[in-house]
Amino acid sequence: MNTIEVCFTPKLYSEIITKENFIVVMVDILRASTSICAAFANGVESIIPVASLDEARDYKNKGFLVASEREGVVLGFADFGNSAFNFMTEAVVGKTIAYSTTNGTQAIELAKNAEGLTVGSFSNLDALSKWLSVQQKNVVILCAGWKNKFNLEDSIFAGALCKELLKTNAFECNCDSAEAALDLWSIARNNPLEYIQKAAHRERLRKLGLDDVLEYTFELNTANVVPVLVDGVLRKV
Repeated sequence: MNTIEVCFTPKLYSEIITKENFIVVMVDILRASTSICAAFANGVESIIPVASLDEARDYKNKGFLVASEREGVVLGFADFGNSAFNFMTEAVVGKTIAYSTTNGTQAIELAKNAEGLTVGSFSNLDALSKWLSVQQKNVVILCAGWKNKFNLEDSIFAGALCKELLKTNAFECNCDSAEAALDLWSIARNNPLEYIQKAAHRERLRKLGLDDVLEYTFELNTANVVPVLVDGVLRKV
């Protein structure tokens, strides 16, 4: 029986108890993982996650399209920000995009040497859970959080994914963090958009005028994609 572990912040990743035969699911609901899934659902060929702004600028100078933000604000050299809506355009179809964000790409950088790494969002919940259920590997759900701190939106998604994986009967849960995530999802599941109104990052996005994507973010199964990191590049499987 494969196991599920939840890591609520990147700071805790070095302390995970799952040590072998596992896939990391990077989760940054507001907004990187939602945007990555939207990009692949809308025809992006591949995404190169980069942790630093210097790397992102280098890709821009090489002629790549670049999506980059810090604390929600689009960087001046970037072609796109970090909203799922930025990738719902013909301009991205068939393209490779270099991608650097406040939290999500930092979490990918942290876990890039794991045996496998994929990206989770409410939009690909069904596709992701089905894919994970046939991999015959343990799962570590890594919440990107906000600047290494716990956040609600990633944590309720972790609970939603735990719930779906347990339903396959291919997994068991022996992790208090996973149990806590399941409990949070049991509270939020009937109306996650309403539940998330109390989240700190929801308020940050409102102040920046970037909360138009919230309704899309919490819709289930709008993107039938599973992005997987291969040789440092995210591709759709």
